[in-house]
Amino acid sequence: MPDAGNIRIDGHTLLAGVIGWPVAHSRSPLMHNWWLRQGGINGAYVPLPVAPGQFETAVRGLLAAGFRGVNVTIPHKESAYRIVDRLHRSARRSGSVNTLVFDSDGKIEGYSTDGDGFVANVEAHGIAVNGGRALLLGAGGAARAIAASLLDRGMEVLVANRTRARADALAASLEGVVVVDWAQAGSVLPGCAMLVNTTSIGMEGGAQAQFPLDLAQADPALVVCDIVYVPRRTGLLEWAAGHGLRTVDGLGMLIHQAGLGFEKWFGAKPDIGPAVEALLDADLRHPRARDAG
Repeated sequence: MPDAGNIRIDGHTLLAGVIGWPVAHSRSPLMHNWWLRQGGINGAYVPLPVAPGQFETAVRGLLAAGFRGVNVTIPHKESAYRIVDRLHRSARRSGSVNTLVFDSDGKIEGYSTDGDGFVANVEAHGIAVNGGRALLLGAGGAARAIAASLLDRGMEVLVANRTRARADALAASLEGVVVVDWAQAGSVLPGCAMLVNTTSIGMEGGAQAQFPLDLAQADPALVVCDIVYVPRRTGLLEWAAGHGLRTVDGLGMLIHQAGLGFEKWFGAKPDIGPAVEALLDADLRHPRARDAG
């Protein structure tokens, strides 16, 4: 956990945070405050529990109070998209906003860092993202952001979702996405270079449904990614490893997408490497210790 004794708070402190409801579970304050201490930056990053219906009021207040910006999480991402004055291309492409930057002119800029954070994490594992076919499971905001970033890098993107209508809506709003029926997803797997789970299946305390796939039919070069990071080794990743396939867990995506916002708010590139990964991994392994703090 952040050591409050090492965080200097004064009239020059740069402020940012994460807005959600609830937000107590977020690891973002731990990560950002560690980066601030490591960089010797006079800044602080705080959790901001904001109830539904109060989002715009809260954001306007933070802007007036001199915050540099905020991350936005459930259930406020759609509200964030509507409130911004300027949408970055990443947000327009993904149709979602997870990072707000408050400019000196009083305007609010909206970014989506999920897609580029996902790609950066995959590339950090030594895997090139520059072509081939990807199968995405799920059709929510994260899926759309990831799909947009993969399309921008020349990949073909197939999407399968348990509710077909949501996949169709994603494809209608993002040119180049091809929808596959959930039950038929396994039929396209042999031609894929990447499989990405963006659903809550496998998440601790979440859905435990079965995937409509047989990894034994996959190309041996298939890379299996899961954006879930609690637990880090999801059932899907264990299954893939058992078939000798390369795997990428979701913790690195969390770190990389956070780093993009940190740089915009605090004007410095954070240390995205094994040290911060170890910090978060230790916290994930000891949730009771975190909650007790």
